[in-house]
Amino acid sequence: MTALDNKPAIRGGVHVPQKHDSGHKHVSGTAEYIDDMLEPAGTLHAYLGLSTNAHGEIQSLGLEAVRQAPGVVGVLTADDVPGHNDISQPGKHDEPIFAQTLVEFYGQPLFAVVATTREAARRAAKLAQVSYAELPFALDVGAARQAGGKLVTPGMKLERGDVAAGMAGAKNRVKGSMEMGGQDHFYLEGHIAMAIPGEDDEVTVHSSTQHPSEVQHMVGHALGVPSNAVNVMVRRMGGGFGGKETQSNLFAAVAAIAAKKFNRAVKIRPDRDDDMIATGKRHDFVVDYEVGYDDDGRIEAVDAVFAARCGFSADLSGPVTDRALFHADNAYFYPNVRLVSQPLKTNTVSNTAFRGFGGPQGMVGCERWIEDIAYALGKDPLDIRKVNFYGETERNLTPYHQTVTDNIIGRVVDELEAGSDYRRRREAIVALNKTSRVLKRGIALTPVKFGISFTMTAFNQAGALVHVYRDGSVHLNHGGTEMGQGLYIKVAQVLADCFQIDLDKVKITATTTGKVPNTSATAASSGSDLNGMAAANAAEQIKDRLVRFAMDKFKVPEDAVSFEPNCVMVGNQRYDWADFIDQAYLARVQLSAAGFYKTPDIHWDRAAGKGQPFYYFAYGAACSEVVVDSLTGEYMVERVDILHDVGKSLNPAIDIGQIEGGFVQGMGWLTTEELWWDEKGQLRTHAPSTYKIPVVSDVPKIFDVRLAEWSANTAPTIRRSKAVGEPPFMLALSVLEALSMAAASVADYKIAPRMDAPATPERVLMTIERLRREAAER
Repeated sequence: MTALDNKPAIRGGVHVPQKHDSGHKHVSGTAEYIDDMLEPAGTLHAYLGLSTNAHGEIQSLGLEAVRQAPGVVGVLTADDVPGHNDISQPGKHDEPIFAQTLVEFYGQPLFAVVATTREAARRAAKLAQVSYAELPFALDVGAARQAGGKLVTPGMKLERGDVAAGMAGAKNRVKGSMEMGGQDHFYLEGHIAMAIPGEDDEVTVHSSTQHPSEVQHMVGHALGVPSNAVNVMVRRMGGGFGGKETQSNLFAAVAAIAAKKFNRAVKIRPDRDDDMIATGKRHDFVVDYEVGYDDDGRIEAVDAVFAARCGFSADLSGPVTDRALFHADNAYFYPNVRLVSQPLKTNTVSNTAFRGFGGPQGMVGCERWIEDIAYALGKDPLDIRKVNFYGETERNLTPYHQTVTDNIIGRVVDELEAGSDYRRRREAIVALNKTSRVLKRGIALTPVKFGISFTMTAFNQAGALVHVYRDGSVHLNHGGTEMGQGLYIKVAQVLADCFQIDLDKVKITATTTGKVPNTSATAASSGSDLNGMAAANAAEQIKDRLVRFAMDKFKVPEDAVSFEPNCVMVGNQRYDWADFIDQAYLARVQLSAAGFYKTPDIHWDRAAGKGQPFYYFAYGAACSEVVVDSLTGEYMVERVDILHDVGKSLNPAIDIGQIEGGFVQGMGWLTTEELWWDEKGQLRTHAPSTYKIPVVSDVPKIFDVRLAEWSANTAPTIRRSKAVGEPPFMLALSVLEALSMAAASVADYKIAPRMDAPATPERVLMTIERLRREAAER
């Protein structure tokens, strides 16, 4: 053992595996969520009354039976909103808290019952007598287009090069259309809020939200009070996945309005069914495309339209459909490209943010035309992918005119290709499929390039508040929210590393708008990037003061003061951390700081479709193998190998968990999770009995996840790490592609499978039967 091995080190710093700070509480049931909190005496319970019409004018709203129901204290309608009956995104005014004269989707909130118990409120909400004058409605992209194609917000166009010339000069061309379904967030903890009235105009709201500052603003807007009267608190969420970025606003506003009206604490928690019916989901997309390419499969021109089912209001559909275009290139260079978004208005619940924020839909679209090219040329799709990869010094300009300067996709894919033994396995599968009459196998290796930053530049900022107490213990607060992803522990590790103290000296505290104001949503995979930097900034401010204190007290130069594991070195004298802090306190050194960070070097001009919206890119690749019963369409995911780039990982254990979870969730979206509305516009897949999320048996039998440990972020991010929340979701594209290959085997791979998503067993079987018919007709 060398002397270096004996060097003291802190416990729980960065770049080392560290358990989730609440992991033991999650598994033991002691983690406190809002529904676990002790309710103040006299707490009331609210429940929403929802419309039963997809589109209609409200002719009458009979609530007398509701008011007379046992336990009911009162009923809230639009007339009871003291401020603005609106929770829409800035400038939109298209999403009322309670509908007044018009309903635009089945399940739209009309009123809220407030009662002494949740059960009483829930039962009373069903007693309303509502009559409607029905109006025509459109439930999906096709119907919306037929009805005139009204948009909820203006679409966007990205264009570079000469598409017409590129297409005309291409030796080969392919046209097609692909549909992909939406996805419910299905968080373990549904939407919930509890509001506690204060004196004057004050109210405290406990909200299960990813965006406390937006909830603060929306509640103030609804109550007609300034934001400084509203304090929003979030200790943890039982999952968010984007579904609690804007959708929490409704529940927080209703609870706050009721709390102030009745001057009692009010809690609201919908059933899973009503939660799924009344809150937004991942956007369904239809992608229409034409692609020109040469005999090697190299793409020469792309012209594509990405149309989305957005719902009745804008919500976040503008930026979601924008990001679909931003990722319609995935890891591929297009010399000539035109991409257009169509955020279509439909009479369904307003769709919203979901992990990947439109990026997965963009990538699914482009991987479809990669697949089309491969089958047309009779080549392995991986070879078509590789020939189209972005270059490192040329062929590196995106459709939005940002130069890719950190490209490592080639190395990632090459290493996974070798490590997973992809080529040998694919040859064996092709040979097996020739002799296996019923069971067909498929394998695919797909890449991921995902841009990191909010495309709305202003959102790329964060704040933190750090206190060092006299005994050396540290209090950490920042604007990020914990939804199970491990953000809190990562930022705490950063702070421990900054001060060079053991992690157990850092106290993680609940996110609150009363400590850190004007925060951005914990979204866009930027939680660690932004909040870690803000916390580090606060720590550096305090450290600078401590260094100046040591210089003055001990008469030493600045370079003689250093922070070492759990102590401070001043010249040759070592001071215990707590003792040194106590001395600083006695010398009246300020031991608290508000940190701040804004992401540098990013800008975006949406109107021009040009800029540098992303600070850097995260990369990854997955190789998936499946087996399909060609008589029933049933299948199993046999093996998955993943190599993913997280830069220099802050916490490898947390990051691997995020990659595994993201992959399985993505696999659910692309294979089993299917949303279905009936002819009246009612969502019928609104419970676990009808909506199939992945379960333990769906996890691949062999699931090998590895980090690209050689990677370190070229951008100066927090400790050279990279975001990990969203990019792994798109790795599941390899499962859809592998299922497509298995299906294509029944036609000897001579026909592009063109299987839409989700690839349910029914859709797999229908694809197989179609391919058999087409092969027989040739």
